[in-house]
Formats: sequence, C-alpha cells, structure tokens
Amino acid sequence: MPADPQDAEPKALSCYGLLRVDTGQMLLRFVRGRPVSQVTEDFLSWVCERLASEGKKALLMIWDNASWHVSQRVRAWIGAHNRRAKAEGGVRIVTCRLPSKSPWLNRIEPCWVHGKRAIHEPERPLTSAEVMERVCTYYGCEQLPPLEQDVG
Repeated sequence: MPADPQDAEPKALSCYGLLRVDTGQMLLRFVRGRPVSQVTEDFLSWVCERLASEGKKALLMIWDNASWHVSQRVRAWIGAHNRRAKAEGGVRIVTCRLPSKSPWLNRIEPCWVHGKRAIHEPERPLTSAEVMERVCTYYGCEQLPPLEQDVG
C-alpha cells in the first residue's frame, strides 16, 4: 500500500524493550523514528532509574550487534554511567553481546515475534497510537510517552 503524502503519522515507530528475567515482565519505551544512540542512552538511563528504585545494583544486558547497541557513543555512555554508578551509587550496566545472526540466543526475540503476531491488523495499517496501545496491553506494560530524538 503506497504511503499517503497527507499522512501526518511518523514513518517509523521503534520500540525499545527489556525482558526482565527476575519478574518475567517487559519494560518498554517507544520512539517515533529510528533507534539511534542518543535514544538508546535515554532508554538505558530510564531502565536504570526504574531498577534503582527497586534496590537493584546491576543490569545484565544481553543484546545483539545492532548499530544503536554497539556504537562508540553508547559504549562511552555506558562506561561513564558505570563510573558514576560506582562512585555515587546506582545500577551498573554489564553488556553481553551475542554472536552475529544468532537471535535464538536472545530470550526477548520469541516475545517480539508473538507480540507482533498478536497486534497485527490485516484489514488496515495501524496508527502509531494504536500500535503503542496494543503492544503495551499485550505485554501488560504501562504506556509511557515516547522517548524523543534530539533534532539538530
């Protein structure tokens, strides 16, 4: 279906997600647009704040080699964040990268597949608001405002 030039909807909607092994719940945040390093940093900061409020001390992140995961900027941010967490208290981030092209090793991947199938609407394209509402409902997550990309 060709895009309608009058459509004000964003052309991309990304969803950052963290599957918690301790609770089985997902922590989700959307971003209008593509995932980029700055938004990844914002997501990680938000996750660490949530976990710190629960008294957690560390976050073990198992993720793939997506450019917004492994960028020099994100790696530098994690290093600086961990230095602050060590000095001031807070949640440290430990990243474990998966081998390329091995999504079956990441426990969140089957959750994404089932979620995409559950919210799919074959009759028409969904608006971004409908996608966000359906995804949050499916995973039982609080629907929070999307993270913002810095423009400029």
